[in-house]
Amino acid sequence: MATTDPGGATATVRRPERPPVRRRTATRTLAVSGALVLLLVAVLLSLAIGSRSLSASTVLDALLHDDGSIAASVVWDVRVPRTLAGIAAGAALGVAGALIQALTRNPLADPGLLGINAGAATGVVFALTALGLTSMWASVWFAMAGAVVAGLLAYSLASGGRGGATPERLALGGAVVAAVFTGVSQTLMLLDAQALDQLRFWSVGSLARADADTLATLTPFVAVGLLVALSLVRPLNAMALGDDSARALGAHLHRTRFLGLLAVTLLCGAATAAVGPLVFVGLAVPHMARMIAGADQRWTLPLSMLLAPTLLLLADVLGRVAVRPDELDAGVVTAVVGAPVFIALVRYRRVVTV
Repeated sequence: MATTDPGGATATVRRPERPPVRRRTATRTLAVSGALVLLLVAVLLSLAIGSRSLSASTVLDALLHDDGSIAASVVWDVRVPRTLAGIAAGAALGVAGALIQALTRNPLADPGLLGINAGAATGVVFALTALGLTSMWASVWFAMAGAVVAGLLAYSLASGGRGGATPERLALGGAVVAAVFTGVSQTLMLLDAQALDQLRFWSVGSLARADADTLATLTPFVAVGLLVALSLVRPLNAMALGDDSARALGAHLHRTRFLGLLAVTLLCGAATAAVGPLVFVGLAVPHMARMIAGADQRWTLPLSMLLAPTLLLLADVLGRVAVRPDELDAGVVTAVVGAPVFIALVRYRRVVTV
């Protein structure tokens, strides 16, 4: 491009060349492949490390041949359900965080921003304190009910007035709903000392309670939520350009926001009921994904779906070995490790743009 300075001289200014599409696609494909390898490594560590550590060959032999030995029993009855629950819950929280950040165009948003985590937690607390229900099925269904109520309230508050459910109104409505539901759940726990004692470990966030029932209950909700989320990648990319540009590109804003909120409700409700309200997973992982693959949701969502369970499983493994023979909950580890990592990402990598 040629420009003329005040003295009449002509200078040529070259625009920076963007990398070819094929090269960017290859880089992103490599990143997804690397994230998948990291997840497989985290799975192997989760199966091998615990109060009784097992070698990789022992784990593989137990997976392939369940001979009834102690090692096979430890792997199949304890660590496989715990690991699979970590994969499902981590994928749910990672994708939910990426969805919320895209829907609100707020890079500091997380699954708690719309009040959905608080609603799910209140549902679990209500089931235990008011009805005395302790089964996983009851926890998941009441968590889903609480998440749905919280999501609908946030969406209703944001939809009032002209312009509908804009990102700003969604964030403000969610903050109000989160504050109300948090107050309700805290009040219910304080009124029931026995329930408070049972819930204080769950409220930190842990994979230690996960078993086959947890996995069977969690998986259908997470699967549906992930399918709905992945179906929204194109309209979410359009919405990143602004509402007017998204309409011009043919995106249905209200439908996209409603379906996105539905996916977040399914994902957060199921994950919260199963492993508790884990922090920083849904906040930090989408930033890592965007740092690697850019803001294209076709790559950000799959990367978040792989990186989040990797982070959660590694946090769970670290919690098992940090204070042997006792164990730190995964929620404690993600909070302690995730906070400085997220601060470093925001401060030095400039990855907060959506």
